[in-house]
Amino acid sequence: MARSRNVLCVAPRYATSFGTFDHAFHLVGARAFMPPQGLLVIAARLPASWRVRLIDENVRPVTDDDLRWADAVFVTGMHVQRDRIMRLVERAHAWNRLTVLGGPSVSACPDWYPEADILHLGELGDATDAVIARVERDVTRPPTQERYRTKHRLPLDRFPIPAYGTIDLRDYFLASVQFSSGCPFSCEFCDIPALYGHTPRMKTPQQVTAELDTLMACGSPRSVYFVDDNFVANPHAATALLPELVRWQERNGYPLVFACEATLNITKRPELLRLMRQARFTTMFAGVESPDTDALHALNKRQNLRSPILDGVRTLNAHGIEVVAGIIIGLDTDTPASYDRLIHFIDTSAIPLLTINLLHALPGTPLWDRLEKAGRILTDPGTRESNVDFLLPYPVVLDGWRRTIRHAYAPHRLYSRFQHQMHHTYPNRLAVPRRPSRADLHRGLEVVGRTLWECGVRAPYRREFWRMARSIASHADLEGFVQTAVVGHHLITYAREALDGRAEKAFYAPRH
Repeated sequence: MARSRNVLCVAPRYATSFGTFDHAFHLVGARAFMPPQGLLVIAARLPASWRVRLIDENVRPVTDDDLRWADAVFVTGMHVQRDRIMRLVERAHAWNRLTVLGGPSVSACPDWYPEADILHLGELGDATDAVIARVERDVTRPPTQERYRTKHRLPLDRFPIPAYGTIDLRDYFLASVQFSSGCPFSCEFCDIPALYGHTPRMKTPQQVTAELDTLMACGSPRSVYFVDDNFVANPHAATALLPELVRWQERNGYPLVFACEATLNITKRPELLRLMRQARFTTMFAGVESPDTDALHALNKRQNLRSPILDGVRTLNAHGIEVVAGIIIGLDTDTPASYDRLIHFIDTSAIPLLTINLLHALPGTPLWDRLEKAGRILTDPGTRESNVDFLLPYPVVLDGWRRTIRHAYAPHRLYSRFQHQMHHTYPNRLAVPRRPSRADLHRGLEVVGRTLWECGVRAPYRREFWRMARSIASHADLEGFVQTAVVGHHLITYAREALDGRAEKAFYAPRH
């Protein structure tokens, strides 16, 4: 007979960034960005006889009562959450609770976490089963650390439906699902191939739609983000999934809009883009990294060299897909003139949201290996927000970052780029019948009211806000206006914090 255990699953608090929308949460009634997808899968994999309490620290902190209740504390996280992970382990040990640590950070760098009792290294698989058996047998803390490394991964088509019922979906800005894992490309700075492999692994379309059914039953989200490393890592599999998503939307009255992460080579597959439009994909994050071809060659970002980046952005816009761009500053190919070219690219592309980070080397990447061999990894960066010894002087790189941020997120420029989207992207989206419920109308009015108060009355940029509102009034695009106001508020506010030194310049830096 299986033993009952009280297991506390914790997702540590993460750092605010351009792409996490923290400053927009209060406008839409959210408390965090996206659910902790990996931890939800682990919670679903645990024995049915165990009592599971899942806490996302981005929603609420772990309390002493939570730790007192638990027999074991399961924690996961990325490098950026390293300090918070270690504090959670320390707190659990103060209650003499067994700690189990898994996820991408410890899988890449197990020696960073000597204090955790049990390390789960790698993806869901035989190591997971071994850890479950160990905790079921004994929750006593071991005298020395135990490590369990996955040798045989559980195929994605055997993954359980994430335990969405353990969270309140209303707390989140976006919901999330996973379709695939792994990426066939080898970008120098990326640790995805080392962690999850070059050969993409997929769920079945039926699994994905079953997860969407569960999401709708648990909280009726309005937006769902595919958290795949690369949605088109296997284009044929993505093409097989999309008709199922179209049929699911048709059956359910088009309740969702979808977003994803993908490489720009997606623009070479028009049949796939047509299906994405029909399925209501409206946003795509793309790792642009740099508009300079020399930089892309050096980064081994060959998928961005197959056609001009600006042409790719326009192709996506023509299918109703707004692009979110990842940008890296501090590359070896950078010159002082690179930042002027980047600013020109931002203006010309009219991409509203760009995550502009200083280069940070992640362990397990070709970039780390190359820089470590050259003695350019800073083991103690001090006050710097990157562990890379740049070829350009640090003040030059930092000034380039500041100039780019200041230019990109000046309110009038940001609003101008959103207005471009209203003219050239939003009208290209699939028109669907709109039958908002009374609850939807009530929520919409609340969001509009909070947005007008925050952006039009309290914000220091309120003059630019009202100028934008007047200029787009003729479009009668209330949804586009609200998106511009809500997302713009976060971007403008976070940019000002970053320029004032109150925010991080490298999202992957392991800082609290």
